[in-house]
Amino acid sequence: MADQHKPSKTLNITLWIAQILLAATFIWAASMKLFQPIEKLSAMWPWVGQVPVALVNFTGVIDLLGALGVILPALFRVRPKLTPITAVAIIILMICASVFHIVRGEASVIGVNVIFALIAAFIAWGRFGKAPIMPK
Repeated sequence: MADQHKPSKTLNITLWIAQILLAATFIWAASMKLFQPIEKLSAMWPWVGQVPVALVNFTGVIDLLGALGVILPALFRVRPKLTPITAVAIIILMICASVFHIVRGEASVIGVNVIFALIAAFIAWGRFGKAPIMPK
């Protein structure tokens, strides 16, 4: 009799796609925040020209850590439970980013934060016991 609680290969592949997509966007955001001049970056994201440079750099480091945390533990099978924990941390980060933008009167730009939070929620749900990191 087949184990009906065994996660599907499709779920595992979909989770990996979500992890890679989320990591890629966070690496892109981190590289922009860490390596682009503030003047150039503020043309795309006006808030970066209105906060201390240290805050922009800090958020870039946090984005990079999120990208690494959502991929590397699962990829190398070293403490793979850090992957869903990182996904939960990304949800919290996206809530904070949304609050930041709402307080600044920029509620219209939080759609991206909501999408990233939903992707991270899917990863957290899937990797907290629903689908193994790599099938056996």
